[in-house]
Amino acid sequence: MKKLYICFGLIVVSSFFSISTAQNRIDHMPWDQLLLLNVSTDGEVNYKGFIRDKFLFNEYFNSLATNHPYINTPENEKLAYWVNLYNAIVMKMVIDNYPVTSINDIKNPWKQKQIVINDTSYSLDDIEHNILRKMNEPRIHFLLSCAAKSSPKLWNRAYTARNVQQALQEKTVEYINNRNYNRITAQDAKISKVFEWYKNDFNEGDVIKFINTYATTKIDPRSTISYLEYDWSLNEKKYVNDVTVTK
Repeated sequence: MKKLYICFGLIVVSSFFSISTAQNRIDHMPWDQLLLLNVSTDGEVNYKGFIRDKFLFNEYFNSLATNHPYINTPENEKLAYWVNLYNAIVMKMVIDNYPVTSINDIKNPWKQKQIVINDTSYSLDDIEHNILRKMNEPRIHFLLSCAAKSSPKLWNRAYTARNVQQALQEKTVEYINNRNYNRITAQDAKISKVFEWYKNDFNEGDVIKFINTYATTKIDPRSTISYLEYDWSLNEKKYVNDVTVTK
């Protein structure tokens, strides 16, 4: 009889943890669908499309407040969660204030508290500086999109535990070798202000060494570098009479 009670107790405990796990599963599929529908492969965003799909977006965004990483959550899942949340907060602020020509049209966009997780409120600065940068992974800077033309492209897929490591590599290579962001020759390098703002994140300040790890054209270490003007214009897909403008 005692064995029966023990077995029953184990079943109840097992069922409880199964339900808890299911309830706290971080599901980025809705975000994946929204991005696929409303972001081009060039990173141009159909903000009107996100506004049209705002009910689904808000459901996903609100789910991030309750379905979040814990201490024992695998690192890749944590990384994917916080990057997706950062990009989703940017999206939320733009569509909540649309139309805007730049995220800087919004009052204090980096400091606004946008989500509460475990009784703690988070802004974009909180997530970037207090969580993501402390993961000691400088390539995260190329996954975060600030809704600006000079910002790394918003990927039209959600980051997940399975794809985030490959994405870190591919997005870093893509950003460094794209002449819209960096103009590199062996003797002359005009690079993104991302490398100025976060200089110490890149090989402890050796920006040239970091760039040369991923660049197809290597910079001579003796070269001087300068920084391109950062274009904060909204990374919006342009329409004329509701017809997409093709390039």
